[in-house]
Amino acid sequence: MIRFRLERRIDPPRYLSWAVPVASVVLALVASGLLLLAFGANPIDTFAAMWDGAFGDIFGGEVYSASETLVRATPLMLTGLAVAVAFKMKFWNIGAEGQLVMGGIAASAVALFLPDAAPWVPQTLVVYGLIMGGAAILAGALWALIPALLKAYLNVSEIIVTLMLNYIAILWYSQLFTTSWKDPEGLGFPGSALFPEFTWLPRFSNTRVNVALLIGLVAAVGVWVLFAKTRAGYEIRLLGDNPEAARFAGVSVFRNILLVMLISGGLAGLAGMGEVAGISHKLQQGLSANNGFTAIIVAWVAKLQPGAIVLVSILLAAVFVGGDQIQMTMGLPASVAQVVQGVMLFFVLGGDIFSQYRIRVSRERVGVVA
Repeated sequence: MIRFRLERRIDPPRYLSWAVPVASVVLALVASGLLLLAFGANPIDTFAAMWDGAFGDIFGGEVYSASETLVRATPLMLTGLAVAVAFKMKFWNIGAEGQLVMGGIAASAVALFLPDAAPWVPQTLVVYGLIMGGAAILAGALWALIPALLKAYLNVSEIIVTLMLNYIAILWYSQLFTTSWKDPEGLGFPGSALFPEFTWLPRFSNTRVNVALLIGLVAAVGVWVLFAKTRAGYEIRLLGDNPEAARFAGVSVFRNILLVMLISGGLAGLAGMGEVAGISHKLQQGLSANNGFTAIIVAWVAKLQPGAIVLVSILLAAVFVGGDQIQMTMGLPASVAQVVQGVMLFFVLGGDIFSQYRIRVSRERVGVVA
């Protein structure tokens, strides 16, 4: 009988680091093409439509499509960095979605209520931007501190706690913009009042790309510095790679759990501020768009490397924006676009397994019982 099993590669060859991603993308395109043929669509035309939707004629000076891709990539970038910081220590923070939402709520509270509560505070973008950013970081960090404390003191599974906290945060924010913070002059539509204009994050040119993108890029540099140049980053990596050796060396697990989750939650909270202060300018439906969950894919595909997270965020955003485009221009059902996106992610994520493991084929004789 032929048996197949995965065997971990002890010393993976260097060429696998580029060969596996290339092969994964090629296989993803082939599989997606076959799927599109089954639905009667021309794969070449469909992929061209996806490219136009994601990047447009960027070389011809048309930047709208590319800018929308960057808008979609910005929260993925920040939440991807957030989960990567925690994953470095093998602390499985699945709660970036809830931390993003809490950051959005906190920033909205500052924009909606601080001008009346504290009219002496200078009503300028710099002042309010700093206050909103600080509030968003604090809210996301405190939300992330709950599973950190439960893990540190009671060894409660962080996966369950962070996952459940997502739903609490999402339901709370839904309650806010449909009841407590609902705009009384909004003609009955759910949503808060529009933020004062001095709280809006500046946009670039005539696009929706805003300062939150720069915050994401700076955060990526900061996370790289943390892990590459600081003692705290070294301790976090050591706890993730070899916790027993870290404990033997005197590294505090308790302190690093708290530190990691404060940074992780704070980054996700910033993503929430970027969405409300840079895009919607109000609290409304759409803040929770699964960015925190998708961030897990981003961080994993990027192998937790900050620079790669920036690149993967943009590429994944291009797949999403391009998928929306083929619904509109090719007349394909939304489910087909989502399946194409899923097939691409399946091959990219699945391919990563073969960079760490190889398939062993063995034959086993089946004994005959007398």
